[in-house]
Amino acid sequence: MKNLEKFTNVLTEFFEKFSSWEHGVVRNSSLTLPQMHTIEILGTHGRLRMKELAAKMGVTTGTLTVLVDRLEDKKYVERLPHETDRRSIVVALTDRGREAFEEHHRLHMLLTSELTQDFSETELASLCELLERMSARI
Repeated sequence: MKNLEKFTNVLTEFFEKFSSWEHGVVRNSSLTLPQMHTIEILGTHGRLRMKELAAKMGVTTGTLTVLVDRLEDKKYVERLPHETDRRSIVVALTDRGREAFEEHHRLHMLLTSELTQDFSETELASLCELLERMSARI
C-alpha cells in the first residue's frame, strides 16, 4: 500500500504540472484546452463521427457539438458527409486545424524528449506499456 500511495501522489503531481504546461501552451492562442484536445484527437485518428469523437474525449455529444461549432467557426474543423453512411456526419481537420495539430504535437514531442532524455530504451518501453495498461482501464 505504501507504493500505491506514493504512486498516487507522484501521478497527481505529474498530472497537475502537465496540465499547467498545456494551459500555458494554449494561453496565447485562439483555442481553449478542450478545443486543442479535440484537434489533437482528430489529428491522431483522422476524421471521426461525432459519437466516436465524443467517446474518445470522454464527453457527451451535446458538449462536443458546442466544441465543434466553435472550432468550425474558427475554421479549424469541418463537418463532412460520411463516405458510406448518408445519415452520418464526420468531423475533419481543415488545413488550419492540421497546422495547429502539428505545432501542438511538436511541442508535446519536445517536452517528452526533455522529460525522458536520460531514460534507456528499455525504461521508455516499460513506461509506455504501463501507461497504456492504465489508460485502457479508464
